[in-house]
Amino acid sequence: MDPIAPPLPRFAHRFRGFLPVVVDVETGGFNAATDALLEIAVVMLALDADGNLVRGETHAAHVEPFPGANIERAALEVNGIDPHHPLRLAVPEKDALAKMFRPVRQAVSEQGCTRAILVGHNAHFDLGFLNAAVARAEIKRNPFHPFSAFDTVTLGGVALGQTVLARALEAAGLPYDAREAHSAIYDAERTADLFCLLVNRMRGVHAAYAGGMVPVPP
Repeated sequence: MDPIAPPLPRFAHRFRGFLPVVVDVETGGFNAATDALLEIAVVMLALDADGNLVRGETHAAHVEPFPGANIERAALEVNGIDPHHPLRLAVPEKDALAKMFRPVRQAVSEQGCTRAILVGHNAHFDLGFLNAAVARAEIKRNPFHPFSAFDTVTLGGVALGQTVLARALEAAGLPYDAREAHSAIYDAERTADLFCLLVNRMRGVHAAYAGGMVPVPP
């Protein structure tokens, strides 16, 4: 008789019961209250059999600028988006958020978590645009914590001495293609890879402290 495999680790007892979810947005500017949300990507995270953090599925949507939204030409020159291109297949903010939130809510429930927490590179930029779109769409059940976030800028600066995403990835030995940058999907997936690597490294350090392998500073 084959032995019964132990259940996979869950997030319920990690990160104080929050489910980390990577989010990246591309926008028409820097002001979440006035500037358009143009793309959003969500990358789910999972725990492998050893309890290490790994990248999961990616969900993304092109978003129609909300009525009256400001769009700065300089922002479009960076992200390369044509907001009105017919092949974007953009959808209204409410529909885009509904698509993004569905797998997040499911994972929160399956993982025994209280809610999701946004992971991003300059995370409060993404969280600000997410919260503004939620308010405009009058969504009552936002699965994300409204003001807390995990920022890979801070983590990369502390662990790697680098705060720019491309440089932090290089320092971590992870690939980065500048030609693909400033796509919500690409940036979210690279941010997810960086977050997983840093969290897994820190987990090893924590285990070493807990096991007495590393002297605890006085």
